[in-house]
This record gives sequence, C-alpha cells and structure tokens, in this order.
Amino acid sequence: MNNTIKNIACIFDLDGVLVDTAVYHYKAWKQLANSLGFDFTHAQNEQLKGVNRMCSLDMILKWGNLDKSESEREELASLKNSWYVAMISKMTTAEVLPGSLKLLQDLKEQGVKTALGSASKNSALILERTGLVDFFDAIVDGNAVTSSKPDPEVFVKGAELLKVANKDCVVFEDAIAGVQAAIAAGMKIIGVGETENLPGAQLVIKDLSAITIDEILSLYN
Repeated sequence: MNNTIKNIACIFDLDGVLVDTAVYHYKAWKQLANSLGFDFTHAQNEQLKGVNRMCSLDMILKWGNLDKSESEREELASLKNSWYVAMISKMTTAEVLPGSLKLLQDLKEQGVKTALGSASKNSALILERTGLVDFFDAIVDGNAVTSSKPDPEVFVKGAELLKVANKDCVVFEDAIAGVQAAIAAGMKIIGVGETENLPGAQLVIKDLSAITIDEILSLYN
C-alpha cells in the first residue's frame, strides 16, 4: 500500500455527491410553498444546496413574503421533513450516484479512513436505504453539529472522529457553502459539479466516477 494514502482521510458530503436527494428536497419544499399559496422554482432550490433546514425555510418564507412566528416555523419545518422522509424511505441502491460505490470500495480496500460530513438530519436513513452505511468510519450530520456550512464544524468534527489532522483531509462537495467550509477547515477540496459553481476547489469533477485514488493523492504533490 502507498504509505501516503494511509495518512489521509476522505470526508464526503451526502446530497449531490454520493446520492441525489435534491429532487426530494425540491418536491417537499415545493409542496410546502404551494400549501402556503406561492410557487417554488428549481432555480430557488439550487440556492438551498448545503443550507440547513431552518435557514432554507427562512429563505423560502422570504421569497413568499411571509412572516411566521418561531412556533409556526418549527411546525412548517417539521411538516416539510415528514414529506421528505416519506419520499426518501423509498430510496434504493439504484439512486447512488455514478462512481460513488466504486470509490468507497477502493478507499476501504486501501485502508483509507472515511467520514460523512452532511447537513442532512436524515443521513442515517439515506445511507441505510442506499446500502452505503458500512463504508464510513464516522458520520457527522445535522444531528451532531450546531452550525451549518459554510461554518467548518461538520468537517472539523469528522477529522476529530477519524483522528486525522485537518490538512490531511480531502473533502468532496457539490455546494459553494461546503467548499467554503472545507477551506475554513484547512482541508483539500474536490468539487463535484461545474467549475464555475465551485470556486476554491482544487479539482472539480462531474461525479465520483471521474476520480481515482492516485488523483486524490496528487493534491498533496
């Protein structure tokens, strides 16, 4: 085994990197917006990438020109989540994004430590439904942190659980807030998506089928 590979760790965002749950978030938020009397667009949904549930709700309420009390906001967030959970409960292994499974398998075979670093509070259910849960040495999600990306807390906690220095962690992210969080944590970043949407990433790929362990290691050369 390459000695360098043993010294690094990989931290993965969930939505848009390993699996595509964006469509379910979109459907649930749209259902909520429609129930409140206004519409919600795909373009607006893009702005919610990497943003936690309550901040997403606040953005949506602002777009709908609505002002809600704290208790009403909690109720609406819970309602959206119940619709979302009902949808993701039907997810299958077929919804794992291209290259995700192979890369996780390769990293495990090489003894590379991996963590999940996601804003999702439903990550355990998603990982279980898609068959990915056993590939992770640590899971840090929305239930384990108090600050959402671009705050680096989720990635810093992941590194701590893996017992790896921040500088030796490579983060896989599809959202600008996540890239900013990884930069703030002093980690390497591989962006998943379009280069223009992910400024600050050392490398940008279309999906995880477009990356190899050697290319991950090249970030340290």
